[in-house]
Amino acid sequence: MKPPRGKLPLPIIAAVICALTFIALLYTERISFLSSSAILKLKPCARRHAAKSTKSKTDERSAQDNLLNYAADDRFEFDPNECSVVHGKWVSNSSIKPLYSDSTCPYLDRQVTCVKNGRPDSDYIYWEWQLDDCVLPRFNPKLALQKLQGKRLRFVGDSLQRGQWQSFVCLVESIIPKDQKSMRRGRVHSVFEAKGYNATIEFYWAPFLVESNSDIHIIGDPKQRILRVDSVSKHVKHWIGVDILVFNTYIWWMSGPKIKSLWGSFANGEEGFEELDVPVAYRIGLKTWANWVDSTVDTNRTRVFFTTMSPTHQRSADWNNKGGIKCYNETKPVMKKRHWGIGFDKRMMVVVADIVEKMKVPVTVINITQLSEYRVEAHTSVYTDLGGKILNDEQKADPLHYADCLHWCLPGVPDTWNQIFLAQL
Repeated sequence: MKPPRGKLPLPIIAAVICALTFIALLYTERISFLSSSAILKLKPCARRHAAKSTKSKTDERSAQDNLLNYAADDRFEFDPNECSVVHGKWVSNSSIKPLYSDSTCPYLDRQVTCVKNGRPDSDYIYWEWQLDDCVLPRFNPKLALQKLQGKRLRFVGDSLQRGQWQSFVCLVESIIPKDQKSMRRGRVHSVFEAKGYNATIEFYWAPFLVESNSDIHIIGDPKQRILRVDSVSKHVKHWIGVDILVFNTYIWWMSGPKIKSLWGSFANGEEGFEELDVPVAYRIGLKTWANWVDSTVDTNRTRVFFTTMSPTHQRSADWNNKGGIKCYNETKPVMKKRHWGIGFDKRMMVVVADIVEKMKVPVTVINITQLSEYRVEAHTSVYTDLGGKILNDEQKADPLHYADCLHWCLPGVPDTWNQIFLAQL
């Protein structure tokens, strides 16, 4: 029997309604997705797609278990453009196998070899920085060397930057055959060479980045140090042509509320300096460095990084240990979220942010300040050297005067700095 003219069969009507509903749902889902991605600016983790794709009618329960497990750690794969390394927590993980120790890596200064220097505990080595939103990949030495194939990597800065350099060298050197690596140490410039990769990992000493009268022959009295805040010309010949530059400057500026600053040449004498407030001098000096980067760096060849301030831990009351002596005898990180002490000057961080934001050349900031602020127990403390000699028992018994709560034990916190650096690289 033919259907009445002008009327559609019921099955066709049902199919049309279903199709329209499906299109509407797709449209709604698309709008929702765009809104979410625009607000959050986070890319979905590949694990999430994998979990969804495994779902089937024959294994519904298993898929639900996968989704529940994923919900317990709902973090994204690391994307340097979208993941914040500032927000996270330190998690103890005794199953970690460090890539080196202060006994196995021959390139560490005695200043930072805490266990070798008599530190009785090594728990500080087994803490991982776990990001709130993303999964920070472990340091992969083979990947690091592959990224450096045919390149020169140079760390530039002070003794803390030298610690980051030594950490990076130690993280990769164990997988390089003995006859395929070498180290040349100098007072100002040191070079580790990975011959099979035609790569170098270097350190250049420039504690202020700008010139000073304390660059080579260190002046112990901070009041006698004078900075030429308008010049980097003596340093830049060591920076030109390098493929990856990692800069840092902070702690040498923090010797008092003011710092002697000079315009013009030291050859004309050191008279005529002005005592500037430290943040003011720091801004001028960092602007001088930024102007050189913007005017000289070829972005087709060179990438530029800047490591933020490494905090000190000189006052135990900052983390509610009122009976403590600086960082001495601390054994665990501070667990209070967003803990801040007096160990660094926030005004200096504002200067870095302001200047880097306005630069023409892209500078990747390795933000290590907050994560390092928690690690009150990871400094060299009394397990260090003084004038090339390990502290004796009498000196170790006087942490108020001898505990070093500025530098970090290695292996230790600077390894995490390099973990972040490699992830961003």
